[in-house]
Amino acid sequence: MLDQGAPPQHENQPAPPSGGVGARLMRRKPVERLVAEGGQGEGGSLRRSLGLWQLTMISIGATLGTGIFVVLGEAVPEAGPAVTLSFVIAGLTALFSALSYAELAGTIPVSGSSYSYTYATMGELVAWVCGWCLVLEYGVSVAAVAVGWGEYLNELLDGTIGVTIPDALSAPPGDGGVFNLPALIVVLLAMAFLLGGARESARANTIMVVVKIAALLLFCLIGVQGFRSGNYENFMSLGMAGVSAAGATLFFSYIGFDAASTAGEEAKDAQRDLPRAIMLSLLIVTALYVLVAAVAIGARPWKAFGESEAALAGIMKDVTGDAFWGTLLAAGAVIAIASVVLTVLYGQTRILFAMSRDGLVPKVFSRVHPGTGTPRVNTVIVSLFCGVLAAAIPLGQLADATSIGTLFAFALVNVAVVVLRRTRPDMPRTFRVPLSPVLPGLGLAFCVWMMGSLDTVTWVVFGVWMAAGLVFYFSYGYRRSRLAAAPVPSNPSSPSAPPSPSIPEK
Repeated sequence: MLDQGAPPQHENQPAPPSGGVGARLMRRKPVERLVAEGGQGEGGSLRRSLGLWQLTMISIGATLGTGIFVVLGEAVPEAGPAVTLSFVIAGLTALFSALSYAELAGTIPVSGSSYSYTYATMGELVAWVCGWCLVLEYGVSVAAVAVGWGEYLNELLDGTIGVTIPDALSAPPGDGGVFNLPALIVVLLAMAFLLGGARESARANTIMVVVKIAALLLFCLIGVQGFRSGNYENFMSLGMAGVSAAGATLFFSYIGFDAASTAGEEAKDAQRDLPRAIMLSLLIVTALYVLVAAVAIGARPWKAFGESEAALAGIMKDVTGDAFWGTLLAAGAVIAIASVVLTVLYGQTRILFAMSRDGLVPKVFSRVHPGTGTPRVNTVIVSLFCGVLAAAIPLGQLADATSIGTLFAFALVNVAVVVLRRTRPDMPRTFRVPLSPVLPGLGLAFCVWMMGSLDTVTWVVFGVWMAAGLVFYFSYGYRRSRLAAAPVPSNPSSPSAPPSPSIPEK
């Protein structure tokens, strides 16, 4: 529900604790300081050029396509025909968390997303853990989606010029290849767009989002002609455990909705538009996911899935008996998945930008190019890392690793929204989670449940990742934190988050 909030009340903001190690780890960064530093980087400022339409398209661009075009083939063998129910469960989990994201994005409109929200509510160590999970969420998901892009590129090449990229150059080690060249190429193309500026990247993304929605609607119109009700017999053939396991995998499909929150420092009216963009994009994406999954299962027996990441193109060929339609869908998927890579890569760079500004990662990630108003060096470093990761690691391992990092970060956001309600009830909020703390509590419970559905290997990878993150924090971020180096006054002049400042374009 939309709410303009109560008038600001001037009361003292508790100062972050100081003293011992425990106190430093629990230092909270005041909302006023987070907002005041918005857009400011090393050597320049980010530009505010994005409106509601662009923010919604960024959120849809980062979300729509990942689960349907890429991960559907991985999830169907886990749940059988009930994969449609898995999409609904994953969507509900995302919805509960999206409500919390919407409230916090309108209250704390900065680029750090859930990292910044936890910094303001639960302290520096928790914020670091959340930020490290976001690096896993965004960075690894870029690589995972890029892997699926290569599958559809081969479908397109086969249908148009009759050739495909050899397995050795189109699949990672472990999947029959040596180096996934297409995956690296799509990441580098996204990097080129991002280096041009946020507004230019948003324009390109909007065009790609329109194309991918059209491609999915075309699939539904054609795929429904091959619908066979018998494909839904023995609906929950793999039981509820299979449904929840597939839901955990498919949660990977929903991670993009929070990408809009990473644009908080480049939005024209972040406090008004961010909550609306998050909720609108999630509703559109969930409806399309469930519709396409229902048609896909009806058109192909569930045991035939899992043979290729390019499942939808194969269904189009089977239904029509004409390779043209599969090729057309593959063309749409190539564009669709490229937009996911573009927008998720954007989100990753902005989160590292915020962490760098706080001193927790090297300053190079918050260095802004004065000509384009973008963190160029940050973009190049992240792109090269994600590109190499995509070229070397199989899709399934990447998707599950992304899901567990995302679920952990979302769980923290559901806690953060309740904490901020208790500690700063006076703050103006442009959106409020209804029935709080019940719905945030449900969001937390769903996240924990779905994390428990992931396999042991994924948990081991997550544990190793978190251990590496803590080593990095205590050896670098703990000592260089700007918040620890410069104590914040206990009586800030403006206890309520001010409206996002308008930064003119250069």
